[in-house]
Amino acid sequence: MKSIASAPAKVILFGEHFIVYGGKAILCAINKRITVESKLSDSNTIHIDSDIGIITVPKNQLIEDIDIRFRPIIFLAQKILRQFNSDSGLTISIRSEIPAGVGLGSSSACCVAAASSISGLFTSYSKEDILRLALEAEKTIFENASGADTTSCTFGGILEYTKQGIQRLDMYPKFQIVIANSRIIHTTSQVVERVKKFKQKNIEEFSKLCHNEAILIDQAVDALKNNNIEVLGEKMIENQSHLQRIGVSNQTLDSMINLTKNVSHGAKITGAGDGGCIIALVDDSNLQKTLQALSEYECFPTKIDMSGVEQKTIHDNS
Repeated sequence: MKSIASAPAKVILFGEHFIVYGGKAILCAINKRITVESKLSDSNTIHIDSDIGIITVPKNQLIEDIDIRFRPIIFLAQKILRQFNSDSGLTISIRSEIPAGVGLGSSSACCVAAASSISGLFTSYSKEDILRLALEAEKTIFENASGADTTSCTFGGILEYTKQGIQRLDMYPKFQIVIANSRIIHTTSQVVERVKKFKQKNIEEFSKLCHNEAILIDQAVDALKNNNIEVLGEKMIENQSHLQRIGVSNQTLDSMINLTKNVSHGAKITGAGDGGCIIALVDDSNLQKTLQALSEYECFPTKIDMSGVEQKTIHDNS
């Protein structure tokens, strides 16, 4: 028997960085997925074969001694095997359509897919149960993980996130999103610290930016609910100007966004910034023109994933 699960990546449409200071963020799942396949084995080990490497460890290995890249998945394997009193080992295969380390939620999607795949060997968990497991796993490497990315990868669709809670917007979007990768490596913690220093030096201006961002996001939510792509694009452009002001964009990202100026409905960075990806809002009328404008970069079209995590169990015929 094997259990196969997949979970979608995500992008942040609005609100990155300002969420840290009490604001809202709008996230959406996209139809690029990580797929995890799990099988029980006769060994006393946990074996992982993935796009980022291969590892085999004793199933009782201390989690602190595990390579950090594989730690969340080993944690899930150990926890679920213990929970169901299993003497088996595990063989886990991970394959991804998501570029890693560029702000598209690859680690969250992997945790969600792994939690669903491994648990699927023993039981059928609800998405809420999968989310709890995945977030616990993610915190083995990101202690302060908010749960926003993990929730988006679990439930799919478009989410409105605040520190007080998460609400899924009841809508079926007609737009698409082109993602372009700058291939600039960034460190989220360093970018967050830069924003903190900007705030400390520009208290009044930062407070005004937070206020303007809150208004912008309320307007963006209305545009989303009404599938008003033109207004949504305008709000993305406005949001990008806020992100530029707090210092998380750079010349390359600005140049990429400028390439889409006359073809997409609007574009901005997504995630921490100072590298990673930009997103451009499109529909069928300007999709190809936007892809062509960004052709010197790794870029691809995506649609909103409404399904979230999916799992199936396949029984051997023998």
